[in-house]
Amino acid sequence: MSFVRPALWEIPTPSEADFVNLSEKETALYERIQHISQQHHHAKFASSLAVEDMVITDAIAKSQANIAVFTLETGRLNPETLALVDNVKANYPNLHFQLYYPDPEKAAEYDRQKGKFVFYESVELRRECCFIRKIEPLNRALQGADAWLTGQRREQSVTRSELAFHEPDSGRGIDKYNPIFDWSELEVWAYILKHQIPYNELYKQGFPSIGCEPCTRPVKAGEDIRAGRWWWENKDSKECGLHK
Repeated sequence: MSFVRPALWEIPTPSEADFVNLSEKETALYERIQHISQQHHHAKFASSLAVEDMVITDAIAKSQANIAVFTLETGRLNPETLALVDNVKANYPNLHFQLYYPDPEKAAEYDRQKGKFVFYESVELRRECCFIRKIEPLNRALQGADAWLTGQRREQSVTRSELAFHEPDSGRGIDKYNPIFDWSELEVWAYILKHQIPYNELYKQGFPSIGCEPCTRPVKAGEDIRAGRWWWENKDSKECGLHK
């Protein structure tokens, strides 16, 4: 009996109505970006280079907003993701864009003492790796910032269903904004296609949500879009801690 490979997730095709509705969402997004820029002197956008983040990056660049953009280069990103970094720099030459890396000694010590792939064994070990490669660099990136932005959306997961545009980051004592919290996946892709925004090639390979290479895989058609992130864990634990 021959084995039939299950169909993978595919980039959704926005309808004509999605493109029509996009105009209102775009206007609201640019207004939100301008509001953040006017309210804060040192706002920063933490971009994971996901399509959501590319929408916000494009809006920041077009608005000429005083918002810096940075990406956490964890040392475990896919080659396709690293290629997009160069694409962003080329497409938005006037954007203040920076990479932040994990402390090399701490990352090497974790791998040496516990193993490069030990995070598959428990949520605690995985979150420890996330802390070293993502959270500690994020803390450094946000030093001196008075606000930060994310590309989170309510639709993405059960842990984000109550997301709001603005929320306090009480741990850092600064403001936090989610400019496209109320956008649908189809609206995101409508923006990407309409404006011909560069995006990660992994989306074409069945990856609707992309993180570090060993912690991300393609998902089957009909699966939750974050099913490929930390797929060995319960869906309620699928956060790295960046938004806690």
